[in-house]
Amino acid sequence: MDSLKDLDLSEENLKLLNSKIGLRSLFASKHLDLEKALRDTQYETNLRRRQVELVKLQTWAIENRKKIVVLFEGRDAAGKGGAIRRISAYINPRYYRIVALNKPTEDEKGQWYFQRYVNNLPEPGKIVFFDRSWYNRAVVEPVNGFCTPEEYNIFMSQVNDFEKMIIQSNTYLIKFYFSITKEEQQKRFEDIKESNLKRWKMSPVDERAQELWEEYTKYKEVMLDKTNTPHAPWVIINANKKTIARLNAIDHILKTIPYIK
Repeated sequence: MDSLKDLDLSEENLKLLNSKIGLRSLFASKHLDLEKALRDTQYETNLRRRQVELVKLQTWAIENRKKIVVLFEGRDAAGKGGAIRRISAYINPRYYRIVALNKPTEDEKGQWYFQRYVNNLPEPGKIVFFDRSWYNRAVVEPVNGFCTPEEYNIFMSQVNDFEKMIIQSNTYLIKFYFSITKEEQQKRFEDIKESNLKRWKMSPVDERAQELWEEYTKYKEVMLDKTNTPHAPWVIINANKKTIARLNAIDHILKTIPYIK
């Protein structure tokens, strides 16, 4: 009961706990935890408000034939996919796509590197969320030996101009980097391995992520430095706390895209 002394049971918070979301949070577990229930309810309520705005944003994009591209980059288990799921939860599925490309085929290896990403850019009125993007070549590929030094250098020399061309084609481009600590990544990996529902998420690349942490850091810092341009800046999201990271990402999208509120 000591924890209740510090719990803010104001009229506003009591109203939250008595809402549908609040009651669901209260009875989500066998043991009643008012503090956790209030925290979860505040998060879900804040998330819902933002999701309403995302629906308005999408409606504006459809009506005005605007194209929107949002990149989600970050280390393995940084929470990119979870953020995308919350952002896309209530928008019209006919007008957005989530793109998470597998490793290139033999034919794709012979193409211009950006070609398969160009093929997945949005049509007018649509949004594309890239769960990892062309920036695989800036970090994941060189760290794991999936590209040659020459291929890496060519990519780094072309990517800023490539993004400028995207923007000049009447497309909004937002680039998120979800940043977590080494300790938080390790904790999330352990949770994934212990879950029968999530174990499939662990890939051979993920298995080596902790071992190669410093190498990832080196390439990440070069990427953020060399590709942070005025026309396509990086937005660094502190992702150690998933709920806060999701809200911050949505806030940036709502602030950046000039939809009618």
